[in-house]
Amino acid sequence: MDWLTHFINQLIAPLEWVMLILIIGGGLFLLFDSKGFSIKKINKGFSLLLKKNSEKGISRFEALSAVLASTVGLGNISGVAIAIHMGGPGVLVWMWITALLGSIIKFYSCTLSVKLRRKELNGEPLGGPMYYMTIGMPRSGKFLANWFCVAALFGVLPAFTANQLTQTVVQVIYPSVNSAIDSFIYEGSFGLLLILVSGWVILGGLKKIVKTTSKLVPLMVILYLLMGGWVIIDNITQIPYVLQTIIFSAFDFKTIYVGGFWGLVLLGIRRAVFSNESGIGNAPMYHGQSQTKEPINEGLVASLGPLLDTILVCSITGIVIIVSGSYLDTELNGILLTLESFNRLFYGLGDTLLVLMVIVFGITTLFTYSYYGVKCLDFLTKKKYGFIYNYVYLTSIFFSAISSVNFVISLIDLSFALMAIPNMISVIYLSKLVKQEITKTDSLKA
Repeated sequence: MDWLTHFINQLIAPLEWVMLILIIGGGLFLLFDSKGFSIKKINKGFSLLLKKNSEKGISRFEALSAVLASTVGLGNISGVAIAIHMGGPGVLVWMWITALLGSIIKFYSCTLSVKLRRKELNGEPLGGPMYYMTIGMPRSGKFLANWFCVAALFGVLPAFTANQLTQTVVQVIYPSVNSAIDSFIYEGSFGLLLILVSGWVILGGLKKIVKTTSKLVPLMVILYLLMGGWVIIDNITQIPYVLQTIIFSAFDFKTIYVGGFWGLVLLGIRRAVFSNESGIGNAPMYHGQSQTKEPINEGLVASLGPLLDTILVCSITGIVIIVSGSYLDTELNGILLTLESFNRLFYGLGDTLLVLMVIVFGITTLFTYSYYGVKCLDFLTKKKYGFIYNYVYLTSIFFSAISSVNFVISLIDLSFALMAIPNMISVIYLSKLVKQEITKTDSLKA
């Protein structure tokens, strides 16, 4: 497995710079192109979130909940820990910058997913990157759409979530497991349990997925914020020092991290993209199914995702880890680092409470990711074999549960990079259509 992980990492290396140009450069272009429209309209995004619509499809709240279910979870709890373990506290700054630009990117991509979409025979909307590519770019759109969908079939596999969720449960319930055989039995058994639970929701289709996630995700996010907020308040005197450490570490040109300063920047971008999926193209697939008729409105709601996901949730995770000092222990990484941090600061109960939240976060993430794969395979096979992906997805949960964390991170990072390239090219090319919608909105207001 180590040789395969090494091979994948070799493929990722040149793509990191492509990600830097497309995500950061593309995000800056869209920011200036829109004059920060979505950032200035944050209040409207929140007000639209709860506004009902009678059209066919899912509500804005259900769409955002489903997207957050796939992003707010182990990427925020475990992914942040991995980032800090690898690059130190300063990596958070580059995650924040990427998330801010990611909010702009999601505004554009999800606006396009409503503006350029098709309808099913039953009247249900059908949107996503593959549709705004083919509709908006008649010449090259089909090629980019196929590229995106093939990469997505691997990118939306439950590799990271199933792996980290299994590691969490096994380490908490059976902390003394040393034998490779015992470890395989425990991990494999839990993997099979995840298949049964996930299958019950996934095979119920889109409606069952969004109804389940819209109930569970908001509650878990609130509980996590309350627990993390309490830890921060309880250690408020240390916060100025923590923030100072984060800022200075972010601009440490003599950092010992592999690749130096620019390596640190690229790490922050990778982990932020992994956390909130900005520029990847996943979110437009859910938001493209929304009831709304106004593309701009859907874009404004979607833009809230990276702000809630990375700037809020990831920041709390990162601050708790730094305040606890656990990140200085080189033996701790991933979910185990986060668990130890909360345990130190939350009266010895933090790891237990966090495990419960991790289980819910992890399972809801497993629910949502399968839908992305079904849509992509539907597109590639003209809706003949899309349903098969659900069974491939469920089977992969078992293999993900028993794989190494380094392998699954590398696999997802590579797939996300390959998804981001066609998606960002199309979003930047079609940005003029979003600009027209912004102008139309401003004209109506005037």
